[in-house]
Amino acid sequence: MKINEILKGDKKVGGFTLIELLVVISIIGILATLIVANINEARGRARDARTKQDMYQLKTALKLYYNDHYKYPAAGKCNSKYNYIRGCGALGTDCCPVDGCPEFAAGGTGCATTYMNKLPVNLGNKTFSYYYSSVTDTYCIKTDLENKSDADIANSWSACNSVCSPLIRRSLQNQEYAVCSD
Repeated sequence: MKINEILKGDKKVGGFTLIELLVVISIIGILATLIVANINEARGRARDARTKQDMYQLKTALKLYYNDHYKYPAAGKCNSKYNYIRGCGALGTDCCPVDGCPEFAAGGTGCATTYMNKLPVNLGNKTFSYYYSSVTDTYCIKTDLENKSDADIANSWSACNSVCSPLIRRSLQNQEYAVCSD
């Protein structure tokens, strides 16, 4: 083959054109973006499911505490956190956790009865708030969920808004998930 034939383009060489390559790259980019968005949404839903599970475990622990002390633990400021559980220690009135004990334990030397080994201090990347009324002997625990359209938020409103509203001095907000005393 002569050089002038190569320069003139007389011989066909197989391959993709620049436009074809750009189209394929843009399609791959769009697909990758959709996949990443769906993965992030699934992770958020998984964190919300964990948050709801932690809330119900805390509700069970509070019921166990109630069975032993005939009242729910008080709420208060603990370790610079407001609306926190004060149900630990020998009398069940100290901030949780008490040194050397599981995170929610009371009685005897301060940790004779374990209600919960580890409190869900951070539910996902949210913090829970605990409210208690000694007058009505009711409590409300609330936290935010990442998925604002989660159907369980509305279900928690219908189950807990009458208990939670007087305790938190306002109605639950549209992103707040609540668990309350029965």
